[in-house]
Amino acid sequence: MTTPTVCGRLRAHPTAADATIAATVLALMIGSVFVGRRVAAHPLAPVFVTCAVLAAAALVVRRRAPRTVLAVTSVLTVAGAADAGDGIPRIQVALSAVVALYTVVSRTERAAALRIAGVTIAALTGAVMLLGPPPWYAQENVGMLAWAGMAAAAGDAVRSRRAYVAAVEERALRAERSREEEARRRVAEERLRIARELHDVVAHHIALVNVQAGVASHVMDSRPDQAKRALAHIREASRSALDELRSTVGLLRQHGDPEAPTEPAPGLGAFDQLVDGFTRAGLRVAVTVTGAPADEPGAGGPEGPGDDDPATSVAGALPAAVDLTAYRVLQEALTNVHKHAGPGARAEVVILRAPGSLVLTVLDDGPGDGGPEAGGPGAVAPGSGGHGLVGMRERVTALGGTIETGPRQGTPGFRVRVRLPVPTGARSGPGAARRPA
Repeated sequence: MTTPTVCGRLRAHPTAADATIAATVLALMIGSVFVGRRVAAHPLAPVFVTCAVLAAAALVVRRRAPRTVLAVTSVLTVAGAADAGDGIPRIQVALSAVVALYTVVSRTERAAALRIAGVTIAALTGAVMLLGPPPWYAQENVGMLAWAGMAAAAGDAVRSRRAYVAAVEERALRAERSREEEARRRVAEERLRIARELHDVVAHHIALVNVQAGVASHVMDSRPDQAKRALAHIREASRSALDELRSTVGLLRQHGDPEAPTEPAPGLGAFDQLVDGFTRAGLRVAVTVTGAPADEPGAGGPEGPGDDDPATSVAGALPAAVDLTAYRVLQEALTNVHKHAGPGARAEVVILRAPGSLVLTVLDDGPGDGGPEAGGPGAVAPGSGGHGLVGMRERVTALGGTIETGPRQGTPGFRVRVRLPVPTGARSGPGAARRPA
């Protein structure tokens, strides 16, 4: 255990520190007279000694009543100077007033401190000049002015230093609080993003598994070959779900953990695989891709730039966030068509790459007749507590896009239309580079 230093003990007990300062000031006031060897020829006047003792004693309470102590020591300084005696320095008692003036200035707001310092210096210096022998510019008079001025300057410097340190500490505290709030906000946003990913992955694949399981159960006895195909589709869908869940949950791993995800996030480059999965589950899907980035060779035709997969060519110039959001929106919309549009429904997907935006439209011809509760791409099953529309809206809004959902006009079915902004000249991220197998 470290032994506390003398300064540390005095700092912990301010009254003891002030008493020590008072005793030191008294010793200096009286001792300076003995050093000058004037006592033998000119004994100390009782009034001078009394003023010195009282002025030093007042310094014991200088922290609790600084202005009162300054007034008392100033009066005693003048009294001691008036009756110091021949041959005895007249301004020795002023040392206590100098300490009191320093204390006031160091603990008072600058404007008020400067006014107090000016009045005190003028009063003390003027009194010493008037009460002392001529000339008025004697060495002791100039010394009185210099002492008081230095005390005021030192007090102002200490006050400024304290204010600076306090401001720095306050800024550091505010910065720390801001960092903590920013960290909490980022954690909340990341949790919400991962929750959306998990919802989209689970809802899509479990819906396919549920449908195929129903088919297998229905035809198990009459058509075992078709039941086997349905079971194979269930196995493939569950494997895909596990792979995507592993990649999504892998985002939570710390740096250096084994088996971190290395596959890019899905995007429109894998859209044909998504459509193929729905087709094998019994949903008829028609896809139309129009437009391509203006800065890509061969852009402009309805078939895109001549790539084998038009959706892949459109995705080739999309930022990773836009590409992933487009894929998840189409996945959620088609999943809800498959779940809620009714048997025999047909889905139509239109992907339009316009200048500065990507427009996605999903239509179905199911019996939806009035909103999500009745069925449709954005619908959720009544009482299921699903978050299909909410998740899509959050994803699109996070990128500054717009989403419109509702029944189709003049014909049965439901419509989902999403517009995602695409920065001019944007290049694809890792997700867009993924090609269908």
